[in-house]
Amino acid sequence: MTGPLGVILAGGLATRMGGGDKGLLPLGDGTILNQVIARLSPQVAGMALNANGDPTRFDAFGLPVLPDPLPDFPGPLVGVLAGLDWAATQGADTIVTVAADTPFFPETLVAHLSDTAQDMPHPLVLAATPRGEDEKTKSMSRSGLIRHPTFGLWPTALRDDLRAALQDGLRKVVIWTEKHGGREALFDIPGDPFFNVNTPEDLARAQDMMKDHG
Repeated sequence: MTGPLGVILAGGLATRMGGGDKGLLPLGDGTILNQVIARLSPQVAGMALNANGDPTRFDAFGLPVLPDPLPDFPGPLVGVLAGLDWAATQGADTIVTVAADTPFFPETLVAHLSDTAQDMPHPLVLAATPRGEDEKTKSMSRSGLIRHPTFGLWPTALRDDLRAALQDGLRKVVIWTEKHGGREALFDIPGDPFFNVNTPEDLARAQDMMKDHG
């Protein structure tokens, strides 16, 4: 198979939006998830959706729905694992993950992640952006970048290592990626390419941003 498969991570609990699926909120002429699919589809060889609960609520999108393979919502890494397990059955070596609530991620995402992974024995790359002057530092790397752990390139070859780490209690993405020599792909793009919808105010902002993105 040429190129990575895409996995949309929609397994979160959306507590700041009152629960439910943020990807199913209206945006433009469809939903946030419609926008995410439209951005990701040209960049990957196939797609699936990581989500829990009744999968039929996503029937309209025509994608495989992958539940978390471990219980109790242990964070985005378990969605990555779900994607890696699925990709392995498809004969793929890698996946690229995106978040279901981030409708304007770069159209060059997969290409840049893949370029950054050149010569790695196990391609493992997280998206990153420059740190603004007043930026929170919770995801800042040693290089001073802001990492976006739900946007990454992941190798199926490490899926059993990831499964064992999760079963041992690992929750923080960057601890695992750094253990395996993960890299960062810098997206120095005007605006906020990894803006995500967490609140009703964010959704209103996304509606405004749709006018600029067409």
